[in-house]
Amino acid sequence: MSETIKIKFTNRMNYSSKTRMAKQIEATKIFNAPVEMVWSVWVDPELVKRWWGPKHFSSLVAKIDFREGGKSLVSMQAPKEMGGQEFYSIWEYVKIIPLKTIEFIQNLADEDGNKIDPTKSGMPPDFPLDIKTVVTFTEMASGKTEMTVTEYANFGTISNFAQIGLEQSLDKMDAIFG
Repeated sequence: MSETIKIKFTNRMNYSSKTRMAKQIEATKIFNAPVEMVWSVWVDPELVKRWWGPKHFSSLVAKIDFREGGKSLVSMQAPKEMGGQEFYSIWEYVKIIPLKTIEFIQNLADEDGNKIDPTKSGMPPDFPLDIKTVVTFTEMASGKTEMTVTEYANFGTISNFAQIGLEQSLDKMDAIFG
């Protein structure tokens, strides 16, 4: 369980002046676990399935090809009361610095891992096609780890939902160490 939780919605020069929609979302959490354990939740498919997606969503697929140039396929399924739809995403890794940084491009995909137009899965027309994601890890005293996830895209009308989903995913991740 986290001792300290620091979550922020960045707004400094990260909004479109006309629409006030976020161009960047960010969440930081301090985990009561060493950096190697926190890193592993991005690498181990069974651990990814435990945290990927907002509260009440489940992840049934996590095919992880964790290397620069690799591509992972993950899914999240909405609960039945929300329609039960399964959404797929791909993570194409751009840069990996072990135990320090993971950078990837996130896209909606079909079940075979092919990038799709977000509107094909029911997303609004202004849903971003590419989401640059940067995850940083900082080793702290007493075996704790600070992790920050920053997502860069023009989030459009889903800005608030994207922030909430990110925060809820990190809460699910935190439960792994609790």
